[in-house]
Amino acid sequence: MSHAAGRPRLGARLRPSNWPVRWRLTVTSAGLTLLILLIFAAIIGQVATKQVRDDFDGEVQGAAQSLASEFQITPTPLGTLVRGPELDDVVLPDGASARVYDVQGNLAEESTGALTLGPPTPGLSTHEGMRVATAAIRDANTSITGYIQYGRRLAPVDNTIDRLWLIIAAGVLGATLLAAIAGLAIANRAMRPISSLTATAREIATTGDPSRHMPRPLANDEVGELASTLETMLRSLDSARAEREAVMRKQREFVADASHELRTPLTSILANLELLQASLEEHGSEGDGTVVESALRSSARMSRLVADLLLLARADAGRIGARTRCDLAEAAGNAAVEVAPTVGERELRVENDQSLPVDGNPDELHRMVLNLLDNAVRHTPPGSRIELRLRKEGGRAVVEVADDGPGIPAELQGQVFERFARGDGPADTAASAGSGLGLAIVRAVAVSHGGMAEVVKSEAGGALFRIELPLAAARPKPAQALGTV
Repeated sequence: MSHAAGRPRLGARLRPSNWPVRWRLTVTSAGLTLLILLIFAAIIGQVATKQVRDDFDGEVQGAAQSLASEFQITPTPLGTLVRGPELDDVVLPDGASARVYDVQGNLAEESTGALTLGPPTPGLSTHEGMRVATAAIRDANTSITGYIQYGRRLAPVDNTIDRLWLIIAAGVLGATLLAAIAGLAIANRAMRPISSLTATAREIATTGDPSRHMPRPLANDEVGELASTLETMLRSLDSARAEREAVMRKQREFVADASHELRTPLTSILANLELLQASLEEHGSEGDGTVVESALRSSARMSRLVADLLLLARADAGRIGARTRCDLAEAAGNAAVEVAPTVGERELRVENDQSLPVDGNPDELHRMVLNLLDNAVRHTPPGSRIELRLRKEGGRAVVEVADDGPGIPAELQGQVFERFARGDGPADTAASAGSGLGLAIVRAVAVSHGGMAEVVKSEAGGALFRIELPLAAARPKPAQALGTV
């Protein structure tokens, strides 16, 4: 699997269903507000636009009718006589155009710079960006004697309508933004108790301590009910954990006590078997001696297993052995001397040229290093090189046991320090399988002394076990007594 395969894709992260609840509430609130405002703005905009256009049409039409009532057109043999006010005085202030036609449609008079207004058709019309109103001019007998056209540009009206829609759009967007901000504030306030519950639950999950209490929301609502339910669940888990720990503590104490009690009869059995073996050898009973020797080996193995179980059980039960100021380098050197006869054709190198004072149990430290060396001998072929290295790193003592053997199988990398973990392979040369507790004892001793144990690949490709223990604090030198004069 590639490194990117474990990450969620960008599309999945941007999917709304993966957004935080407060964001979804905010977007939903703002979206609904936007929809309502769009509908409302469309209705208001249409009504306002129609009203503006109707008012403009009314002004144009009213101006045309007012002018028509003030004009009189009289046909004469010499032409058409037009009487009425000056068109420029009426239309120029409004930027309008006006034209007067006789009944035959001939132009009789027009304002200065009047634009083309189209044919004189009674009513309202639009011609080349002009809104035109045409009204009939009547005589005293209400007979039509001519027409007057009054026109104004539509551009100012269109600009007004555009500004109206722009104001409406800005209002919709502004109101939507305010709704989003208000929605986010409300969502944050509503989600604050849940965020507090989540943070507390995350801390409990991290620390594994169900004895903590959930924060109690002020309101007795759904969030308060959730907090009360989580609190009840935590109390149940805390009670179950206390009961489980009590049972496990009793089990560990029982194993420790039983292992301790088993040592006495096993020691007695070993002593009696050794006496019996010596007696049989003295009387020359070879057959019975073989049986006794086998029983001795089995009893010795059982005694070692009980000793291992006792050490681990005491570590589990928190029964720390007596601690004293001792030299870890000396304990490691003694372990190397003890394991030397068993290395066979392997090469054992020891780098141990300085004292490493620690506060610990010399027997347990000796057993820790002995188990590491025995493990290296057991799992390396003849001709291998085993190195025991001791040094100081800062305020810690470091013990390393490295080899150039086949190393640790991949499937055992994460469990070599587990109890009863065994690795059988072609490089194993021990006459009998181990108990599977050696490396578990190594870690138990290291941890009980305030240190740690780890395994990595050595420079030569084999295994490298590394132990770190805190060095003992330097003891203050006693003050020298001053002589008297």
